[in-house]
Amino acid sequence: MPGNGDNLTRLRIALTTFFALDGFIFSGWVVRIPAIKEQTGASASALGLALLGVSAGAVVTMVLTGRLCRRYGNHRVTVVCAVLLSLSVALPPHTHSVLTLGIVLFLFGAAYGGINVAFNSAAVELVAALRRPVMPSFHAAFSLGGMIGAGLGGLVAGALSPARHLLGLTVAGLLVTAVAGRTLLRYESPAPPDRVVRAEAGGKGRPDGRTRGLVLVFGLIALCTAYGEGALADWGALHLEEDLDASPGAAALGYSCFALAMTVGRLTGTTLLERLGRTRTVVAGGATAACGMLLGSLAPSLWAALLGYAVTGLGLANLFPVAVERAGTLAGPSGVAVASTLGYGGMLLGPPAIGFMADWFTLPAALTSVAVLAGVAAVVGFAARRAAGG
Repeated sequence: MPGNGDNLTRLRIALTTFFALDGFIFSGWVVRIPAIKEQTGASASALGLALLGVSAGAVVTMVLTGRLCRRYGNHRVTVVCAVLLSLSVALPPHTHSVLTLGIVLFLFGAAYGGINVAFNSAAVELVAALRRPVMPSFHAAFSLGGMIGAGLGGLVAGALSPARHLLGLTVAGLLVTAVAGRTLLRYESPAPPDRVVRAEAGGKGRPDGRTRGLVLVFGLIALCTAYGEGALADWGALHLEEDLDASPGAAALGYSCFALAMTVGRLTGTTLLERLGRTRTVVAGGATAACGMLLGSLAPSLWAALLGYAVTGLGLANLFPVAVERAGTLAGPSGVAVASTLGYGGMLLGPPAIGFMADWFTLPAALTSVAVLAGVAAVVGFAARRAAGG
């Protein structure tokens, strides 16, 4: 692909669109989970097992997608996975047992995991070609898409059945993919000069042990970040309601404050990275999130806790994008796959870990583990500063 600025801009817009579409479709499905539970007659535990299908599908394909990207290209895999994601989101309302729901959600999770590795890999290539740290802007689009999808889903939930709503997501997803996918399929991923030099020097083999170790380091940072996201999504509102006597409406504000602050943090992430660099951004972000979550979990008043949630969102905002970008720069799509898989594992680990610790101690004490892991991310980022660069 010519290193033309207009082409890079078109690619950036197309990739941003796919990040937003991913968040939009996923959140649209999430808001219909209660209706699907009622439709299938699933108990809470049975539904939990079915929902593991999403996680299992995502983890399996995240491991495999790196190879597919190397063979067929990040752009082709992104478009194919976007089509599969759009089609599979329409299937859950047509299931009438926990088993079939779990199978359908495995397919949905496979498409979700695949597109996340593919478009993050494409974004890493584009960031390197642009020579600007714009990775957070892509993840901001995902967050914005998720907020729009959840808001729209809440608005239409009373008027549309799950089948019609999710079919609407399918139609919208296919239309967006048809338009934005044309740009991705027209151009190959831009190869930054340093990547070309390494390739010409025979650097296409397996990464050496040091590189694989660094990829795992950035995967650990992604895990620590995603742990906090998963924990706050599932337990944040309950803490406000049970421990601070907030009304259900006020408790629901907790995750909204967190998500909005994370979106704002990602929208300003490029400027932050340009001014501070990657290491300082990770260290400052982890430390900020740790302080915010200590306030959010231990504050005696609702408003102080909401402020803590917002500060936590600002702190965590750019850790995952930086971790994925650095892993991809070091090891290409395989690096993105490793960091994404570890990050997704952290999101899965967070909610049950908080639950067990809440039983052993208290929910506020359990939520301080988010602060601990945010601090770990800051320390790991600082320790790896010389080896990783930036």
